[in-house]
Amino acid sequence: MKRLIGFTLSGVLGGLIVLGGFILFLDENPSQVEQQQFENAFTRNATHFEAPMSTMRAPVSFAEAAEKSTPAVVHIRARESEESARERMQKQRQQRQQQNPFYRFFGPDDWFPGDFFGMDHFPRQRNPEFFQRRGSGSGVIVSSDGYVVTNNHVLHFADEITVTLNDNRTFEAELIGRDETTDLAVLKIEGSNLPTLEYADSDKSRVGDWVLAVGNPFDYLTSTVTAGIISAKGRNLNIIDSEGSIESFIQTDAAVNPGNSGGALVDDSGRLLGINTAIATPTGVYAGYSFAIPINLAAKIIDDIIEYGYYRRVFLGITITEMSSSLADEIGVDVTSGVLIKEVEEESSAYFAGLESDDIIVSIDGRDIRNASEIQAIVGASRVGDVLNVSVLRGGEVVNVRVSLRE
Repeated sequence: MKRLIGFTLSGVLGGLIVLGGFILFLDENPSQVEQQQFENAFTRNATHFEAPMSTMRAPVSFAEAAEKSTPAVVHIRARESEESARERMQKQRQQRQQQNPFYRFFGPDDWFPGDFFGMDHFPRQRNPEFFQRRGSGSGVIVSSDGYVVTNNHVLHFADEITVTLNDNRTFEAELIGRDETTDLAVLKIEGSNLPTLEYADSDKSRVGDWVLAVGNPFDYLTSTVTAGIISAKGRNLNIIDSEGSIESFIQTDAAVNPGNSGGALVDDSGRLLGINTAIATPTGVYAGYSFAIPINLAAKIIDDIIEYGYYRRVFLGITITEMSSSLADEIGVDVTSGVLIKEVEEESSAYFAGLESDDIIVSIDGRDIRNASEIQAIVGASRVGDVLNVSVLRGGEVVNVRVSLRE
């Protein structure tokens, strides 16, 4: 009995020792169950955070687009020759003489009362030294054999034009032709295997798309690349001072300054989307918005100038006004976008096709028409003989009219 009691007490004591050790172990180390629960929770959290991280876009880089586009963008310097400057100033003097009868008595080359009286506040008005107009801008090589497009306002006064490539090669350029209604001009330099840009489809570009502006701002910051987005399309600013002007600009917030005119607006793949032309600014420098001629319009004009020496323009032959809610109420329709035909010119493309006054143009070739500038861009990019499928609202019904375009 004593031996049995001893064994029992030994067993109890051993059990207590084991239990105490196990409790101490639990205090210092989580159980396998707890460890597994912790690991499962961590895995769930990690999965929760990994899912959105795996769908995040990489940081935007335009390095490849910039590398593609900068070699095809050139620096243009334009200058009026001395002979042209003298002729221009002579014509200006003759015009002033015709407009002001006193000019011949007190003109720049005649005496002035200040000479006679020796009075400093009546200084002699001498003929100012003639000056040669100069300018600079940018251009885009559009063919490997040396055709370059730029803005007409960069060189409209010039008869001496030089083109400097991105690799610093310089060429004397010949003016092939220019078009005041779109502010475009085409030059030719003697070169071969020159870098060019693939054309984008500017009609398919969307508001919000990334774009780059490539050019030579301020005449000395050559080969500059800036980035922004397309902020609007089909802008008509009434800035081209020419009868029959075509304005349907791509608006961007890529920084453009004086000297960028004629340079490239490219998409994020480095394709040519437009020709940078203007900025909206109260100061004369970039203030938030810039404007480019869409390449779909510019390409047709470039081709015409290269082939014919001028822009072979087609016309619909209609006078239009843009629809609005007030105009819709006035004429009793429920359409507030599109353009209303006010008049159809006789013997015009529209006349022969059967378009009528009071027709409302709502689409052309399946493209919705919201304003007049969109029609200008479509027609301006078309060629003689092209056929446009014009949908008009007439008498409450949509009528489709095929218009064959004439020069």
